Amino acid sequence: MDETRIQDRGEAGTVDPAALDEAPPAPRTRLKGGVGQPIRHDSGVKHVTGEARYTDDEPELPGTLQVFIAMSPRANAAILSMDLDPVRAMPGVACVLASEDIPGINDYSPVFGDDPIFADGTIHYLGQPLFAVAATDLRTARMAAKLARVEYADAPPAITIDEALTAAQEAGEDLLPPHEMRLGDAGAAIAGAPHVVEGRVETGGQDHFYLEGHIASAIPLEDGDVLVRSSTQHPSEVQHNVAKALGRPDNAVTIEVRRMGGGFGGKESQPALFAAVCALVAVKTGRPAKCRLDRDDDMEMTGKRHEMRADYRIGHDGEGRILGAEFRHVVRCGYSKDLSGAIADRAMFHSDNAYDLRAAHIHSRRLKTNTVSNTAFRGFGGPQGMVAIERAMDRIAFDLKLDPLDVRRRNFYAAMGEGTPGRTPYHMAVEDCVIAEIVAELEASSDYRARRRAVEAFNASSPILKKGLALTPVKFGISFTTTHLNQAGALVHVYKDGSVHLNHGGTEMGQGLFTKVAQVVAEEFQIDIADVKITATTTAKVPNTSATAASSGSDLNGMAAQAAARTIKERLIDYAVLRYNVAREAVVFGPGKVRIGQKELRFRDLVGEAYLARVSLSSTGFYATPGIAYDRETASGKPFYYFAYGASCSEVVIDTLTGENRLLRADILHDVGRSLNPALDLGQIEGGFIQGMGWLTMEELWWDKAGRLRTHAPSTYKIPTANDRPDDLRVTLWDKGRNPADTIFRSKAVGEPPFMLALSVFSALGDAICAAGRRRRFPDLDAPATPERILAAVEAVRGA
Repeated sequence: MDETRIQDRGEAGTVDPAALDEAPPAPRTRLKGGVGQPIRHDSGVKHVTGEARYTDDEPELPGTLQVFIAMSPRANAAILSMDLDPVRAMPGVACVLASEDIPGINDYSPVFGDDPIFADGTIHYLGQPLFAVAATDLRTARMAAKLARVEYADAPPAITIDEALTAAQEAGEDLLPPHEMRLGDAGAAIAGAPHVVEGRVETGGQDHFYLEGHIASAIPLEDGDVLVRSSTQHPSEVQHNVAKALGRPDNAVTIEVRRMGGGFGGKESQPALFAAVCALVAVKTGRPAKCRLDRDDDMEMTGKRHEMRADYRIGHDGEGRILGAEFRHVVRCGYSKDLSGAIADRAMFHSDNAYDLRAAHIHSRRLKTNTVSNTAFRGFGGPQGMVAIERAMDRIAFDLKLDPLDVRRRNFYAAMGEGTPGRTPYHMAVEDCVIAEIVAELEASSDYRARRRAVEAFNASSPILKKGLALTPVKFGISFTTTHLNQAGALVHVYKDGSVHLNHGGTEMGQGLFTKVAQVVAEEFQIDIADVKITATTTAKVPNTSATAASSGSDLNGMAAQAAARTIKERLIDYAVLRYNVAREAVVFGPGKVRIGQKELRFRDLVGEAYLARVSLSSTGFYATPGIAYDRETASGKPFYYFAYGASCSEVVIDTLTGENRLLRADILHDVGRSLNPALDLGQIEGGFIQGMGWLTMEELWWDKAGRLRTHAPSTYKIPTANDRPDDLRVTLWDKGRNPADTIFRSKAVGEPPFMLALSVFSALGDAICAAGRRRRFPDLDAPATPERILAAVEAVRGA
């Protein structure tokens, strides 16, 4: 842990009490693991030693069946017949399930009811589940599945965006209705502008490539009930879908998850499929069942980031100030709706990024293709929405022969507290904007101007290698845009020896949520974090939870856990006031001890006394984000509680003979408010940035004309490695960060916003390509900017 990078801490591991409004005045330097301390992830040592237990590490009960899901070899077809009798006859096979064997509803969708567990008459994508085989071992299940006799009537699949547009025209409808946002009269503003730029940029999909693939196991219980262990970000949704498939109420199903080996959104809606299949097998056979996908099947069967085409048309003045902007999005959703509506909406929400567009019109279409249904991914559509405006900024600067950073700065929303707040295209006032200050600080700390001159000098003397430099901002809205999801629950027990048991609805996927929430509880009770037991998320303890998504895990679950802890704390204070006949203000919780007037007790002793006095030491906590509401019909309201801000400066080099490229240096300044844990926040920023860079530069999904995913394994799908991290990576938490919204200890979300910091890499690559063509032509460049695309762009600008 590089403590010099924790800019908002005078001493590593301590916090200035005045910096946190809700923090008690007691000295917290003696409290081990309280809020603000850069302690390591609770499972950090377990991760590197292999001791961390995941779903697949749980001991299997005797008789556990292994489940294999047979997938369709067609992308668009009708099932004429399917004979599974040879599969059932295979020795070692205990159970074979198809759509007609589901006692409840054949659906695992999150919203719309259009995701069948098993294909029911029609095939929509290559890799769609046809049936499941449960056998004594996985090899037997796989071998048996090959014995199925299935006849199809094929139809031509729609795979690409262009094919989806054609199919939608023939069908007379899109997968989901189009949507638009309007602010002012963008058409008139563009028509009256002295300059207009137009362009198109496409962004590819992205596989989540979590270290731990999809997995679920199910244990049958009495009365047809079932316990399911699932690698999921959304236990309550999995619970509901499993119960739906079984034809049982939700209370018959318990979902449990201690940790995931990565999620990134891919384990929000998708895990319900595998959990439902396991539960169906377990209930039908009375035996435990496990379904664990290998990497190839996982990549073919599960959803990706949405591909998107964005056309932009922007009017601006001679200094680059935007007067009006139009965006047209075409989103490739896959075969079903999944979460595509909300994802495409968020792409629209973030079409402005950090810029006050004054007048804007954003139109979005959501199209069906015969590919796996795309789903949530870190940023949830926001990254796709931001790419177009950043390309437009670079294009405006190119046309006016200005520095792109100057153009960007002239278009920022007004600084917090200065002037009239600007309004987003969905009519939300941006009242907390600090991006101008962050960018100014990063410009100075990264030595942007001097490096710009150095890059130009290098390019003038280097005929083959060309460098590029870019500094880009990020403004990202924090909250679920589906308002009712902004709620969380928690359960806290204090045992009579003073130890604490913590449970909440959030899930741990490596991001450190459990550690942060435990720090909140430790802070409230003023006890060491070692005294707070972190436990698995389970629907049996905290019901009706929202997904750990939308960067809201700490905001929601931290507040819920704090509410539960404060309820118990208030009961302890009530007891102390009566027992020792003191005023309430005379009861003060300090590190490990409680001062009651002139008397001082250890926390555990006060708890022991309260237990003997029959004081309840257990409480639930609940939190619902206040003050947010959004009317989708009018595309207006306040969908976000606040915005997270950051900026990054990237320097790249490209080889103009091969298109190969490398990120040489990245400087990042990010606002996390008052950090709950600077060590974890730095890790999230670094990881998000590198993952975003992978999406924009190398992670390429490719389907052939038949609809088969050809990039379905590490051998064909390239993700960033440690070698792709720049040798010079400087990440700093903004020392002035403080969330003006009433969040947990004034912290800010950090899961998704850093992903979009990688936009500076994409812009820097465009800058280097411009240099290769002596800045005579602005390059067309789509993401991912693979060596092939970079080489093509270089040849295009040199041929101008």
